Amino acid sequence: MRLSLHSDYALRILMALAATGRQMSVEEIAGQYGISRNHLAKVAQRLQALGYVSAQRGRGGGLTLARGADDVGVGTVVRQFENLEGLVECMDPATSTCPVCGGCGLQNALGGALAAFLAHLDGYTLTDLVPQPSRFRTLLGVA
Repeated sequence: MRLSLHSDYALRILMALAATGRQMSVEEIAGQYGISRNHLAKVAQRLQALGYVSAQRGRGGGLTLARGADDVGVGTVVRQFENLEGLVECMDPATSTCPVCGGCGLQNALGGALAAFLAHLDGYTLTDLVPQPSRFRTLLGVA
């Protein structure tokens, strides 16, 4: 299983903000990670709409965490950024064109694997993703 870029970028933004404990611009975060500013801006807007970050516009603006890092569950973030119903076509019997849909064990096997994956992520918070903030900042190249 591979997470979408939106999930990846959402977690990267949140980790950078948690590690620095300060306001950071989308431009700064994109530059530090070497990723697209435009894609990161779209993800930042969604994080703001979901209440994970606060955004201040204009010169000197940027993003800050709107919640404590201990209050941001990794599993919840992934659920909000991923389309988990579409793991395979037959996961949605209403639209599946598979001739054996409902007659095989694939739905149960994949559904169980997905549930276990998400349950595992539910055991982590943003704080857990940045266990050594100073090392994280050094690796990211920010003060």
